[in-house]
Amino acid sequence: MMGSRTAFVSIVGRANVGKSSLLNKMVGEKIAAVSSKPQTTRTKITGIVTKGDTQYIFIDTPGMHKAKTKLSEYMVDNIKEAVNDVETAILMVDCTKQIGENEISLINSFKNSGRKVILAVNKIDLLNDKSMLIELLDRYSKLYDFEEIIPISVLENDGIDLLFKAIDKNVLNEPHYFPDDAITDQPEKVIMAEIIREKALRNLSDEIPHGIAVAIEDVSEHDNRNNEPILDISAVIYCEKESHKGIIIGKKGIMLQKIGKEARYDLERFFQIKVNLQYWVKVKEGWRNREGIIRNFGLTNK
Repeated sequence: MMGSRTAFVSIVGRANVGKSSLLNKMVGEKIAAVSSKPQTTRTKITGIVTKGDTQYIFIDTPGMHKAKTKLSEYMVDNIKEAVNDVETAILMVDCTKQIGENEISLINSFKNSGRKVILAVNKIDLLNDKSMLIELLDRYSKLYDFEEIIPISVLENDGIDLLFKAIDKNVLNEPHYFPDDAITDQPEKVIMAEIIREKALRNLSDEIPHGIAVAIEDVSEHDNRNNEPILDISAVIYCEKESHKGIIIGKKGIMLQKIGKEARYDLERFFQIKVNLQYWVKVKEGWRNREGIIRNFGLTNK
């Protein structure tokens, strides 16, 4: 395409600062799982936006953290890889939190690579005292020579347009890598699994979600008796302990039904087709430290 431009942008930061929410907002579709649980995002998720002659390719990453399992080691590797593979990074921080070791670690990696970085200071809608925001911005400005520092609120769609304008300063004169109507490069099965896992994360208690993975076993399509297309999805929700299995299923299966109902709603909305969702719960003891299983779930960066 003549005159086409492309921007590759990684979104990095600690857990729960709103990275996946920002990706979904910029793309205009929900392609990344969002919940209040840490480490909701486990792998790099690509969101694609094409505006006029410019294609923006956003890479959402797991929250920066200290690795404690094989899975979390891969997650940290994903973050480093995402930063090294792009021209521009967005460091996303929570304006209600003090600067911590995760932010310092990321900033040090920027210094080593000389990466162009935009600082997005999220959740400004939660601040009553704006002087606290000014003080925080000043402290960040002394830590790194950011391209721009932009206060935003993903929840209220405040400042998102300013992020696009800041990214525009670093776009490359290159052909588009994806069709102009694409919103992600994620395979359909990955999107399906992430939708189901998000509903589990949102409904289950804190000690369960880290040990949950979802695998899509089969996808097919048929017409019902009214000649309406139906998407058949068979999924397995994996957990690490037998006791967790009972919690996921819930008394008389109520919790599992709730997860399935919410997942089916989002699946039908995303794929624009009626969905028949069949799902089971299985136990794989300690799978987060078993490299072969992690790889089978598609959670490595290899």
